[in-house]
Amino acid sequence: MPRYLVIDRFEGKYAICEDAEQKYFAIETAELPPDAKEGSVLLISDEGTLFLDAAETDRRRKEMAEKQRHVFGD
Repeated sequence: MPRYLVIDRFEGKYAICEDAEQKYFAIETAELPPDAKEGSVLLISDEGTLFLDAAETDRRRKEMAEKQRHVFGD
């Protein structure tokens, strides 16, 4: 099963990331893919390399936008 992290926020030179079990990790920004930003979904390879999962990031952003439209209206 793939392992994922979601970037919650940036604090100094660290990205604070959350995993599926709602555990938080601080990862140096130098280790992140170049286009990573808050809300980005990162896939962790078996070797520990981080890759940006653009499709999952887009899916989650659309899901959140739909929830906001439902709550706040158009």
